[in-house]
Amino acid sequence: MTATAVPTVLTARALLLDMDGTLVNSDAVVERLWRRWADRHGLDGDEVMKVVHGRQGYASMALLLPDRPMAQNHAENARMLAEETADMDGVVAVPGAEAFLASLAGVPHALVTSADVALSTARMAAAGLALPEVRITAESVGASKPDPEGFLKGAAELGVDPAQCIVFEDSGAGITAGRAAGMQVVGVGPRADFHEPDVVVRDLTQVRVEARGDGEIRLYVG
Repeated sequence: MTATAVPTVLTARALLLDMDGTLVNSDAVVERLWRRWADRHGLDGDEVMKVVHGRQGYASMALLLPDRPMAQNHAENARMLAEETADMDGVVAVPGAEAFLASLAGVPHALVTSADVALSTARMAAAGLALPEVRITAESVGASKPDPEGFLKGAAELGVDPAQCIVFEDSGAGITAGRAAGMQVVGVGPRADFHEPDVVVRDLTQVRVEARGDGEIRLYVG
């Protein structure tokens, strides 16, 4: 007889959700556009893909082209964002994302994404997912993940102590940002495993949310 896995139980008062790789699988678009960018700049596409997940585009460019003026990175990032917003081919929901978001009705939560308003709105719509009411986007912050600013702003918007928040993330930059904000981190998907979050799930079908009357949120993970 096979033993039933016992889920990990985490408690919080708010949830902060990354988008790409966590709620939305946009890997097809990201691969397409960033490999094209790598070719234009004579860079190795595989090495570029190790950097770009989770960060704002200008921050990835600064790491990959360290001698280039930051103004050029911001200008090229604006063009990249426009290209990404126009390309929804292959954008789908992460398994379990729709039901997971539906289970958060009445639970304090926020989207914290490195995408801007236009891109996050377009990708969530393409994936058939409802946008959370509270959203921290690229326009909301001065620093990209792995800086914790976005998650700290999300906690502040919800009026919850950072230590009482749980982050859902897939990328190294995002997991590092969540940790730096003093939050527990649930890693989602295969990329997350390499960055040692508090717990890892294959996808959002492995997460169950229970809102308790005292404002506590219990997560059953695994």
